[in-house]
Amino acid sequence: MTTIWTEEELEASVLAYMDMHKKDTKNEHYIKKNYYSDLSKRFGRTEKAFEYRMQNISYVVSHMGRKWVKGLKPAKNVGSNHIELIERLISKAESKSYVGQATFESQVSELKKKKTLSKPLGEFKPQIVTTQVTQYQRDPKVKAWVLKEANGYCECCDSEAPFLTAEGEPFLEVHHLRHLADGGSDRITNAIALCPNCHREFHYGQSMTTKLVALYAKHSRLIRE
Repeated sequence: MTTIWTEEELEASVLAYMDMHKKDTKNEHYIKKNYYSDLSKRFGRTEKAFEYRMQNISYVVSHMGRKWVKGLKPAKNVGSNHIELIERLISKAESKSYVGQATFESQVSELKKKKTLSKPLGEFKPQIVTTQVTQYQRDPKVKAWVLKEANGYCECCDSEAPFLTAEGEPFLEVHHLRHLADGGSDRITNAIALCPNCHREFHYGQSMTTKLVALYAKHSRLIRE
């Protein structure tokens, strides 16, 4: 079997991963090995090869600021071309436009690993790229209620809002515990007011799963979806 992965193989892997991801978010039972076995029979690679490829997909998903499938810790050595293709295939699977967030962030990560990095010139006039972005119609009453309930304090770490807005309001960000992109609802039972640090951690942190469990235990209004 050739070591070069075809786009057909990658797309099949992404579709399998996103199906597991969907089941994960709904807390539905599934067996990862069955997915690897089906892909192995279809393409002739080992089950282990597909398991590792799933970890590569987790790496891309993590750079998109989303939770990866449980038990499939992100594996970094994906290859820049594969990162872009996997991100495109995820966007296609979800019927969304490709944004390139994971591709950009992975490039940043690789550059940071260099022992020396020369001072970049940057772009005086960055190129404008127009993309179609999928947005969800949110209820302003939900956001207002959650912020009012928080009363200026992060509902995760209990820290006071880091600054006041131009209107003199404490700045907190409302986060959906089950992401809207993953089928989460826009209700107060799925929304929490967070300081910017905690909010970023819920998208990119290693401890997001542990903190999520703690939040459900801490606030009785929250319902796991």
